[in-house]
Amino acid sequence: MENIPAPPPPPPPRPYVSPGPYLVEYPYEYRFVINQPNACEQQKPFLVLMVPVAPHNREHRDAIRGTWGGESLVRGKAVKLFFLLGLHAGDGAERLQEQLLRESEEHRDLLQSDFLDCYKNLTIKTMVMLEWLDSHCSGASYAMKVDSDTFVNVPNLVSMLSNAPKVDYMTGYVTKGAEVLRNPTSKWFLPVELYPRSVYPPYALGLGYVLSLDLPKKLIEASRHVKPVYIEDVFLGLCMQHLGIPPTDPPNWNHFNVFPLAYSRCTYSKLVVTARDENVDVLWLWKDFNKPFPHCVSRRFHS
Repeated sequence: MENIPAPPPPPPPRPYVSPGPYLVEYPYEYRFVINQPNACEQQKPFLVLMVPVAPHNREHRDAIRGTWGGESLVRGKAVKLFFLLGLHAGDGAERLQEQLLRESEEHRDLLQSDFLDCYKNLTIKTMVMLEWLDSHCSGASYAMKVDSDTFVNVPNLVSMLSNAPKVDYMTGYVTKGAEVLRNPTSKWFLPVELYPRSVYPPYALGLGYVLSLDLPKKLIEASRHVKPVYIEDVFLGLCMQHLGIPPTDPPNWNHFNVFPLAYSRCTYSKLVVTARDENVDVLWLWKDFNKPFPHCVSRRFHS
């Protein structure tokens, strides 16, 4: 049997040259180390779920695969799931990369690019996601970027999108008139010299937002004219403002929940996405949520 040479190891994360403490290095030609370039050609998806996750966080990936992200056909619509990663730096990087290559062989759902995976680079991660969607999955109808510590009711999401606009569409938890934080100790601080206005334009919070697949190309072009701030959802809001396209409010205010909701089958049956309490076992939650009896049982009280 012919020996097939092992793939070359990925390059180490490129030495990061920051344009400043509140900006990131974008645009830049980042390259994919692990890719699934033909995944959307095999079965043209209606919806693509894109989950940014740290390279070492196999637990979140497996939990999503085994629960809300594991269905490939939802209400008659094809759904694809991908996880987006950067490169790990530091101790154990080579061993972790070998594990990721094996994981990719098994699941074919990892997308890894050659930027350093860290909180500050979430804007880069988001833009690389949009580049991949534009290059390899533009035939899909919609994509949802969603955090890994969430619960997504994918059937409700598909139903919501069946009546949604097909162009220039972004929705989620849309915040309007959000104040720019000027306290240097804030996690989301921006200085006046970088962004002089006191409020941001409307934008969809990064917990989970949905966009029609004509938007990635437009957002990539807009990003070349907007300062690449490190707050990724704000940056997309600034790009949308540049395009003159406001984000759309969701059909119901409770579809997108930024803070964890206490679990009940009835409550979760009505939402699209919610932040998840890390103390709740998502596998137990999923099993309970999918029990055959009705989610919301009406109770009749007799005098």
